[in-house]
Amino acid sequence: MVERTSKFLLIVAVSVCFMLILYQYVGPGLSLGSPSGRSYSEELDLFPTPDPHYVKKYYFPVRELERELAFDMKGEDVIVFLHIQKTGGTTFGRHLVQNVRLEVPCDCRPGQKKCTCYRPNRRETWLFSRFSTGWSCGLH
Repeated sequence: MVERTSKFLLIVAVSVCFMLILYQYVGPGLSLGSPSGRSYSEELDLFPTPDPHYVKKYYFPVRELERELAFDMKGEDVIVFLHIQKTGGTTFGRHLVQNVRLEVPCDCRPGQKKCTCYRPNRRETWLFSRFSTGWSCGLH
């Protein structure tokens, strides 16, 4: 009899926990009788007023952020990619040498961590990164 009661209490406790977790995921998106008659999403301010004590340290004008630079691969232009740890740099650097559609794609040989990225019609490198030059200066 005690065993049966403990199983019943366990099932009730697990059910209550499951319902609470389910409510946490589903409940905020529903307007379940809010006193103002508005839903939760209407009450949420997406652009709160900025803190008056916050001082902007750096200012980037829009024209600087939206500028376009012309990269001439056939000329003398070079890209130097500096890898910074824990920022997705490994993935981005790998995409630079493997997935960018170029006139002359980088030559990546299986089993090597180094790819050769030459300019069209010349044996000069246009990309300097850990995937194009190897580990010449150590890890970072």
